[in-house]
Amino acid sequence: MTDQLRTLRYPATLVLALLLLLAGCTPVSFNPEADQSPDQLLDSARDMNDRAEAQRLLLQAADRFQGEGQHRDARKLLQSDIFDPTTETSKSQHLLLSMASAVALEDRTWATSLAESLDLDQFQRYRDGLQEQAAQLQTETFKLAQKPLQAALTLISAGPLLAMDDAERNDEIWQLLKKTPADLVADRSESAIGFDTQGWLELALILRESGMTLESQGRAVRDWQNNWAGHPAAEQLPSELALIMNLSQERPELIALALPLSGPLASAGTAIREGFMAAFYGDEARRDYDIIITVTDTHEKNFTEVYDQLRRENPDLIVGPLEKEALASVMERDSMPVPLMALNYYDQQSEAPDRLYQFGLSAEDEARQIAKRLEEEDLDQVLVLIPDGDWGDRVEAALLASLEETGGTALSIERFFRTDNLREVTADLLGINTSRQRAIAVEQTVGQNIEFEPRRRQDVDAIVMIAPPTLARQFKPLFAFYFASNIPVYSSSLVYEGKPDPSRDRDLDQVRFTDLPWVLDSDQRFRQTAGEAFPNMGGQLGRLFAMGADAYHLSARLPVLKQVEGSALEGQTGRLTMSKDGRIRREQMWAIFQKGEPQTLLPTDQSDEQQPEAQEKEDSIPETGTL
Repeated sequence: MTDQLRTLRYPATLVLALLLLLAGCTPVSFNPEADQSPDQLLDSARDMNDRAEAQRLLLQAADRFQGEGQHRDARKLLQSDIFDPTTETSKSQHLLLSMASAVALEDRTWATSLAESLDLDQFQRYRDGLQEQAAQLQTETFKLAQKPLQAALTLISAGPLLAMDDAERNDEIWQLLKKTPADLVADRSESAIGFDTQGWLELALILRESGMTLESQGRAVRDWQNNWAGHPAAEQLPSELALIMNLSQERPELIALALPLSGPLASAGTAIREGFMAAFYGDEARRDYDIIITVTDTHEKNFTEVYDQLRRENPDLIVGPLEKEALASVMERDSMPVPLMALNYYDQQSEAPDRLYQFGLSAEDEARQIAKRLEEEDLDQVLVLIPDGDWGDRVEAALLASLEETGGTALSIERFFRTDNLREVTADLLGINTSRQRAIAVEQTVGQNIEFEPRRRQDVDAIVMIAPPTLARQFKPLFAFYFASNIPVYSSSLVYEGKPDPSRDRDLDQVRFTDLPWVLDSDQRFRQTAGEAFPNMGGQLGRLFAMGADAYHLSARLPVLKQVEGSALEGQTGRLTMSKDGRIRREQMWAIFQKGEPQTLLPTDQSDEQQPEAQEKEDSIPETGTL
């Protein structure tokens, strides 16, 4: 959001009110209203003997800069070392002005610092004319600092002060609570005070169980409304929950599954079908509906013809195809008379027909999540290893695009084949060969041999290693051999076979990777029951099984995801959301190998103290040595 828009959002009322608070006698040597630069004002303030008066005048100058939309100048004053507020009044004034500029500039680092010392009731400490603006700024500061729970609690307690209508406020509170991890909501719920706060936190918890059906969510919301009659959210449900309530009464009853059940993709199609049916039979709400699922084998069939044949049977939804080429054929349609949920993604940048949805286990999604994790951990300069071929091309393109969006840089990218000399690939990636060439050039210049130990490049924050386990287990020790054991390594689900193998995966210790909840969360009830019925659904087939289960649950939630911004399904393949063009996006879990076994990692906005302890040094290969 631009400075101009921010200035409009917090209008002259804030500026004038602060001017009244800050007004006082101003020495001739320091006129905060004069046309002076921030540096000149700071020099004048440092020359003053009265530190409290200098702070007051700098606050007045910062307020003037903000009124003129010059938030960068205001930030320079507010972040100066002159500020060590001596009174509660000056602290409050400094905090309010700081929040205004941090929000206007979208300065996440500053907002995070402010949020650490920001009490939830801070906005109540201002006089009546400022409380609404203070509450808005406090909410935006917490949001910018990635503290959605605190932002939601501010909106809940500031409700009567805000000019927002009930529907808008309730929608924002709900979306903020949804972004808050369940354990943090539960902890806060135990100590929450106040009818409104307690009700909101209970509402946020009742829909958290993975794999809840639309019907069970609808019943849970109705029960909550009955138990919390008179609550602001019970009288005006957030729009997403209102839509869930309505759609829980309407869902597809005739679903056509169109999958390859013979030919080279038979095992993949079968795994998806079994996951879809397992979710169907595990859905207690299906007894309230006359749901019929038909299955069609698409192997060696023209999918356009399959679609036209199925639509004559008047299904409510067609699920398929799995093949990318088959999806390309229906992309040419102007519209979909029957909604279609494809189980793949179309790569081209063409507009999808209306009522076409796309869902799959996209490697590009994982590349984007790796880039996001790197940004959250302030790792900007990365080296990248990716397999050669068309699949690697797509992963590389997605990773580079995401790094560009997050401000990261790929210092070097090495593509490899299984048959390549991995030692040479690693040496090239880390700049070892470049270092050797420099030494050879020096020897040729001076005409004599020199003692030399090659060095890796020193500008690296992290390594992104996209490789299957058999190769990753070789790459990781090579990083240590070439003096890079202290560089964190990030990978996709490709690095993990899907079941613990400590003896073989010990070489992957400290590698961080993203994968499905189905793989990493062994406590899931659906995984436990489905695992007993389908013991062979492990590894990649298990991931496809989970995808089939999510496809079933998505079949009833497509309108919610499409119509309600921020709505999501907590599924077996991750947290599922939908973009405006009907593409389902996944946000997976993160884990780290420790003693050869994956240990789940918490989101980066939670305390580091709760993360698995990292080893101080690699214990399998020394920093220098031979293989």
